[in-house]
Amino acid sequence: MTDIMFPLWVSIIALIVAQVLKPFIYYLQNKKWDFEQIFASGGFPSSHSALVTALSLSVGFQEKFSSTLFAVTVSFSIIILYDAANVRFYSGQNIKITQQLLRDLQKLTDLDLTSPIYKTKVKEVLGHKWIEVIGGVILGALIVLLLYYFYKC
Repeated sequence: MTDIMFPLWVSIIALIVAQVLKPFIYYLQNKKWDFEQIFASGGFPSSHSALVTALSLSVGFQEKFSSTLFAVTVSFSIIILYDAANVRFYSGQNIKITQQLLRDLQKLTDLDLTSPIYKTKVKEVLGHKWIEVIGGVILGALIVLLLYYFYKC
């Protein structure tokens, strides 16, 4: 791992660790295994948050926390964190509401909902709750600190 690639590799590692942890966290919450969580969006911890936190911190360590590059990565990280907890989360909520409205309409009326558009499988969990984002931030920071310490020693 060359110095210049450290931010990339540590970010990818943070992403993978976050995704691999999801089935275990899911088990603790639901008392059943679901290994498909490894490939799922949403859930605890946020892999988006882990990745961008790891990227920003590793760039800060490597390029200095006063660098322009660090400022750019932090700015984009803030956008991604906000998007994960708000825009994507509420998009998922809108999908749930729309699906329920369609079920209610079908029960209450003779509306024909046989068109393929109504049968389209849509993911309801797109984003994160803030606790999931914060978990990803903490995980990403811990991974950077550990790998930076071992890499530099």
